[in-house]
Amino acid sequence: MAATTQEIKKESSILLKLGGPIIATQLMRMGLNFTDTVMAGNLSALDLAGVAIGNAMYLPLSIFCMATLIAINPIVSEHLGARRFKEIGTSARQMFWLVLMLTVPTFFLTRNLDIIMNIVGVTDEIVPIATDYLKAISWGLLPLFAYAGVRYFSEGLSVTKPAMYIAAVSLVLNVGANYIFMYGGLGITGMGAVGAGYATSLINLFAAIVFIGFMINFKPFKRFDIFARTKGPDLKIFSEFLKVGLPNGASTAMEILLFASVSVLMGTLSVEASASHQIAINVAATLFMIPFGLSMAITQRVGFSIGQGSLSKARLRGFIGIGMCASIMTLTAVMLFSIPETIIGIYTDDPLVSKMSVSLLFMAGLFQISDGLQVGGFGALRGLKDTRTPMIVNFIAYWLIGFPIGYYLGIISDFGPEGLWIGLISGLSVAAILHNFRFHILTAVD
Repeated sequence: MAATTQEIKKESSILLKLGGPIIATQLMRMGLNFTDTVMAGNLSALDLAGVAIGNAMYLPLSIFCMATLIAINPIVSEHLGARRFKEIGTSARQMFWLVLMLTVPTFFLTRNLDIIMNIVGVTDEIVPIATDYLKAISWGLLPLFAYAGVRYFSEGLSVTKPAMYIAAVSLVLNVGANYIFMYGGLGITGMGAVGAGYATSLINLFAAIVFIGFMINFKPFKRFDIFARTKGPDLKIFSEFLKVGLPNGASTAMEILLFASVSVLMGTLSVEASASHQIAINVAATLFMIPFGLSMAITQRVGFSIGQGSLSKARLRGFIGIGMCASIMTLTAVMLFSIPETIIGIYTDDPLVSKMSVSLLFMAGLFQISDGLQVGGFGALRGLKDTRTPMIVNFIAYWLIGFPIGYYLGIISDFGPEGLWIGLISGLSVAAILHNFRFHILTAVD
């Protein structure tokens, strides 16, 4: 049965109320990387390239882990819809075990990614800076994952504002920490791009401590008995986390790894190409935080509907959210087409880097709607705890279609940066179509 205008308005309002703080949190968390990029760019193109390549190597690992932890969101939102309060606290305790499990291997991998940089042929002058940046940022992985886990838990229960407030304070503190560690101050010698890594680690520690403190003292959470003693991982509950979380982590990592691989390939072209790509991808990724934040709200609303036993409500809430994601990204596309020079001027005044960046921002504008549709559809499927098939879809879209097209055009056919970005557009468009079609099929009712 078709939704009425009143139902659409009501659900849109709820999604915005729930998703608004999540979007703000995402933007401010992205602002941490934004300030790192801008401040590194003001040092030199080499420092900017070091941060670019370092992030390209590190983000797939860290985002895989955080996307795995997102499993807590649909799990607790479904428990909330079904009013299974005891299971909510049990799920939180199992989530902390998952944080520990993910941190150990990621820490050691992050500190040894120079091996991959050398294999793919990253410019020699970039490798040592990127490597030291990664070693600095590795110390903040445990608090980063702990913060992510408790944040997704809170958002799954529709408590979204604390993360926003913590992110706002973190962003302000990051500017000061960057200045001290990158440029020098308070008796600390400036470390350039590497200093940004240490600053990020400290900010992650701050965010984790504050959020866990909030959870301990927030009265509505006390009924869940989150911090009750536990003997260890509960295999049944832990397996549900892995069943939902690992495919979700892999799906997200496939997308991020596609973008990261393009960043690494840019590093094989020139320092200027790498710096230009970093600017364009940073702008695109910052804008992407808007629909990504909304997709978390979609996950919560769909999961809550399933807990209530209503597939029709899940369908309605999912598609309204997907439509909102697409509408938002249409507006961001118009902005990228309209004022590219103004945006680039925030990052650099290097004429060659600026010229290349304008061309790449135009390409970024082309995939905005596809990006909004795919992340909205992905969020809706996650609310159904359907993560395995989306993982397969992302593999096909990004690695059997997007990457081969980008590599052929950008590297083999020598179209350069623009050719690589055509691959990104192709992969995102295929994922957008398939994710939304699957959600339509799974929620179809007579």
